[in-house]
Amino acid sequence: MKDAAPQPHAFKQLNVALAGNPNAGKTTLFNALTGLNQKVANYPGVTVERKHGVWSVGEKEIKLIDLPGLYSLEATSLDEQIASDVLLGKIDGTPKPDAVIAVVDATNLERNLYLVTQLFEYGIPVVVALTMIDVFERQKHEIDIASLSRLLKVPVVAVNAADGRGAEELESRVEEVIGQVQTTPLEIDADAGENAKIFARYSFISDAVQRSVKHNDKSAHDMSEKIDKLLTHRFFGLAILVGVLLLVFQSIFSWAEVPMHLLEQVFGAIGDGLRSAMPEGILADLLVDGIIAGVGGVLVFLPQILLLFLFVSLLEDSGYMARAAFLMDKLMSRVGLHGKAFLPLMSSFACAIPGIMATRTIENQRDRFATILIAPFMSCSARLPVYTLMIGAFFAGQTVFGFISLGALLMLAMYSIGIAAAIIVAFILKHTILKSPPPPFVMELPPYRVPNLRTVVQNMITRAWLFVKRAGTVILAISIILWALAYFPRTGSSPSASEPTAAEAVQMQNSYAGQLGHLIEPVIQPLGFDWKIGVALIASFAAREVLVSTLSIIYNVGKDENEESTTLIAAIRDAKDSAGKPVWTPLTALTLMVFFVLAMQCMSTLAVVRRETNSWRWPLFMLGYMTCLAYLGAFLTYQGGKLVGLQ
Repeated sequence: MKDAAPQPHAFKQLNVALAGNPNAGKTTLFNALTGLNQKVANYPGVTVERKHGVWSVGEKEIKLIDLPGLYSLEATSLDEQIASDVLLGKIDGTPKPDAVIAVVDATNLERNLYLVTQLFEYGIPVVVALTMIDVFERQKHEIDIASLSRLLKVPVVAVNAADGRGAEELESRVEEVIGQVQTTPLEIDADAGENAKIFARYSFISDAVQRSVKHNDKSAHDMSEKIDKLLTHRFFGLAILVGVLLLVFQSIFSWAEVPMHLLEQVFGAIGDGLRSAMPEGILADLLVDGIIAGVGGVLVFLPQILLLFLFVSLLEDSGYMARAAFLMDKLMSRVGLHGKAFLPLMSSFACAIPGIMATRTIENQRDRFATILIAPFMSCSARLPVYTLMIGAFFAGQTVFGFISLGALLMLAMYSIGIAAAIIVAFILKHTILKSPPPPFVMELPPYRVPNLRTVVQNMITRAWLFVKRAGTVILAISIILWALAYFPRTGSSPSASEPTAAEAVQMQNSYAGQLGHLIEPVIQPLGFDWKIGVALIASFAAREVLVSTLSIIYNVGKDENEESTTLIAAIRDAKDSAGKPVWTPLTALTLMVFFVLAMQCMSTLAVVRRETNSWRWPLFMLGYMTCLAYLGAFLTYQGGKLVGLQ
């Protein structure tokens, strides 16, 4: 008996591409198939990320390529062009796939199948992976997978990455199709116009869905429509949105208070323990006053960051965030923004960097650049420690109407100021240097879902870890630099037992940091800021949350080993100038918050804007106009507050 002839694909590295609409579960499936065997880089010459990993199928190792999330392959945006080039094998270092796994959301079958019909035209074998199948079945829908597979003329597998459902069948189906030539089940005339081809695709999809899917959730659908009439109402919907945000901020303040206090005690105890265990000298000062005071001063806000991301994930996973996008779309279109700008702007509330990168889905360059230039106005998580510090120092425990936290209202006001500024700037940009009419935008509202606890927790932990990682790298480095600037040159005087504070004040004023602060003090005095606040402002241009660690270093939080460690909030409240007057007042705190809402204080964001626009002109323009706007806003807040008698 002769040995079986080897398969033609057995001697080479197999490559499989993963394609699907945004939010169809593609990333979740990619993570489940590859585990930790992943790498992320950029495609040559462009800013689109290339994510690939190793998928172990039996004894084989398949290179799995995660294509950008996209709705079509018409190549009208950069992401679509890259995906098309990958499928055609036109990109160096990325071979043409041997097969494509088309990730299809079972709850949005008709929309997702449009991309699948386009994949057929590339001649690459396709396997359809039906995701969200558990949600689909809970909604009492039924799908005849065998019938759908016959109509599409490709294998269709129901998968659930959470419990491993369909994983083995997906492996076997992919192995089966490799080496085959994919044909399209659609009858499309090659000479037909584009309109005719869109019509043919939708006609085929509609027929396939009607013949393979049975809906049994009319009552649930009717209820969903009734809820949408309320949540998307032009007046009541906005009122509910404001109420939801107010509830989120109220919860962040009340629930985070205890763990934040515990973290303050922990870092204080660590500092006190190190100072008592180590001999006096520069090393002890560096560890306690530089590293622990700087990094610890930021990490105490981790509970609030976790809560913020928890609520954001819940709103996204439940489907409510899409309703908020629907509410804002009409307003955005009036100022000239593309409807696709909403999701990048929403992402910017966590961090402007992924928000700016998400603008790649916007086809028109002027629309895209306008979105990039206003994304930093969204109050990102890095601003949260600044807001919290100011509110905790001067507005904690105060209520409006006896039950609404003043701190929550102020937090909502800061987010609202950022949104208002973004709208005004967008209107100006879209009617001047970036003038262009926005194309129409159609949004499909996803069904309401019970948030997946695992997904919510993963999102919360992932985003919070980025905050911790930033504290352990960027903020750590800046804290050490700032400590050195405040520590040198030494004045030669050592604090006496009777006047330790006076000697420390002399040292701070004569240090390099003090000299720098005094240099810019005349410029920031009209804002109610002194030279110490000036030092913190300069340092925070590297990263917004550095302001907190800088103030911790400047005010020597936790310095005194013989007394209970002073918290930064207490240090700010007690700070006095040379005349004995308070440096900080509620008006000063409010002014600083307004400045931070409007200022462009993030070097990483500027670097990403440089990369996305391929020019230094736009990031420098962003830095200039946002800094001027922040100064003007802070000036009007402080001087206006003084005119009406605020302190």
